[in-house]
Amino acid sequence: MKLCRFQPLVFALPESRQPVESHPAPRFGRVEDCEIQELTGNFSAGFAPGRERWPLDDVQLLPPSVPSKIVCVGRNYRAHASELGNELPKEPLIFFKPPSSIIAAGEPILLPPVSHRVDYEGELAVVIGKRCSQLPDSESAKPYIFGYSCLNDVTARDLQNFDGQWTRAKGFDTFCPFGPLIETGLDLASAVLETRVNGIRKQCATPSEMIFSLDVIIRWISRVMTLEPGDVIATGTPAGVCPLSAGDVVEVEVTGIGTLRNPVQSWPV
Repeated sequence: MKLCRFQPLVFALPESRQPVESHPAPRFGRVEDCEIQELTGNFSAGFAPGRERWPLDDVQLLPPSVPSKIVCVGRNYRAHASELGNELPKEPLIFFKPPSSIIAAGEPILLPPVSHRVDYEGELAVVIGKRCSQLPDSESAKPYIFGYSCLNDVTARDLQNFDGQWTRAKGFDTFCPFGPLIETGLDLASAVLETRVNGIRKQCATPSEMIFSLDVIIRWISRVMTLEPGDVIATGTPAGVCPLSAGDVVEVEVTGIGTLRNPVQSWPV
């Protein structure tokens, strides 16, 4: 299932032809070709078909979940650690991005004037489906995964190096493009992660190239903090990171999920 979170456009009418409220509430839906089947429910309780159907052109796609936290895994691809001159981690290296940094597909990444190098980092994102805490080695993490999405771990590289820790460099508003939807049935064995800037491929890798598998990552994080339904884990970026400039368009694509596309703009004065 391809699940999205969306907001009907004010001028749109659903199949029932009832007027839409002036400020329609976000809702969930299943993407089927060029149409959205509205759903009721949530990540922990599950989803059921609703009454309405919406043409994709009549809705605005939103970030597909509203996580309590975004847990990111650093240096999870050998070639990426090498290109930045870092040693390989002996256990998962985790950090946070604030939920306030999330933007949807199509929204602009804003370059803060305090930074002189802002990089893209295309990643496979995991969305948690049920509460997960203290997961033992004997238990698979798969039942705790609701689905998968695309994420761009935008990073002010110069500030990351200057600060010696990553909160500021990773946490600016707009520094976490996420979406456009969640695929619940992704075949990880055939998935390919690709990042493009202005149509030129910059990154390409498969989940099998990660240093730490999803099972290891989720178990390790669950022993530090409780993962809640809707929480997001960014699983690391492969080699090929480079700086962005105003006017660029960056795309993160995972086969089987779709393409997360965002323009890049200067910070508004």
